[in-house]
Parts: sequence; C-alpha cells; structure tokens
Amino acid sequence: MIKKGMKKSVILLVLAALFVILGACSNDGGHSNMDHSGSSEVPEGLKEAENPKYKTGSKVIIESDHMEGMKGAEATIVGAYDTTVYTISYTPTDGGEKIENHKWVIHEEIQDAGDEPFKPGSEVTINAEHMEGMDGVTAEIDSVEATTVYMVDFTTTDGEKVTNHKWVTESELSPAK
Repeated sequence: MIKKGMKKSVILLVLAALFVILGACSNDGGHSNMDHSGSSEVPEGLKEAENPKYKTGSKVIIESDHMEGMKGAEATIVGAYDTTVYTISYTPTDGGEKIENHKWVIHEEIQDAGDEPFKPGSEVTINAEHMEGMDGVTAEIDSVEATTVYMVDFTTTDGEKVTNHKWVTESELSPAK
C-alpha cells in the first residue's frame, strides 16, 4: 500500500515522465524550438526594390506557412528587395532528414551565382543559415521565380516574436486591415 506522502511523489514522477515522453515525440522535425529570427544584414549585391507593393514599415498579413504559427500573423515590412527566389531540397550538414521544397533562398545566397538565374534541377551551394545545417550545403533547385521578397517582423499566432525573418514573397502577403 502506498502511503499518503508517497502517493503525491509517485504522481509527480509519472507526470514528469509523461512530459518528457510527449516532448520527445514531437513531429516537427526538431524545429519548434528553433529561433526563426535573423540578422538585419542582407547578402552582398541584393538591391532594394524600387517600387515594392508593400513599403518598409507597412503592416501586412502573412498568407504562407513556412513555419508553424506564421499563417495569418500580422507582420511589419523591414525590407523589400527585387531578386530571384528558389525553393530548394537538401540534406542538412548536421545530418538531419532531407528538407524538400524549402521556401525561400534568394539568388544572392547562392555561392558563385553570377547574373543569370539557375534552372530547376541545378545543384548549388547555399550561403545562408535560415535553418540549422543549411549554410554550405549542396542543394537542388526545385523552382525559380523572379519577384520582390520581403524581410518581416511578426509574432506567430502562438506568441513567438520573430524579427528579420527572411524571406516572404509578395504573393504570400496581403494588406493588413
């Protein structure tokens, strides 16, 4: 028979074990605790957009879901740049699972990019650290689009404050009401 004082200890121990087990079973590829904020620095050669739809300081709604809690969040435009964006697939340098169709890497974040856009299927080396294990990785270009990209500050729908998030395309934003 468990004594009254021990019963409380056993319950606490079971709850602690359950918390550890549930935390280890997270199905997000280990990215829920990742800091999605970035530096305000932009790659060399990236030019500010001359006539962006959303000007610096504008409030917008994010319509994409690159990360949990992003879709529907109100954001502030930090910067707007005209460039070519790519979705890429790669295996992280830290040995994680292969990432498919990562949005977005810009032309200026690709080693030895030159002036012409890459074509789908091209293998490139990434010079960006949007996610752990990305910098220096060899990736395959999945898609290519010439557009305006934005750096944004926002708070996720679950309360995480994100600053200088790179990158959101013009088509992934709508005006804040």
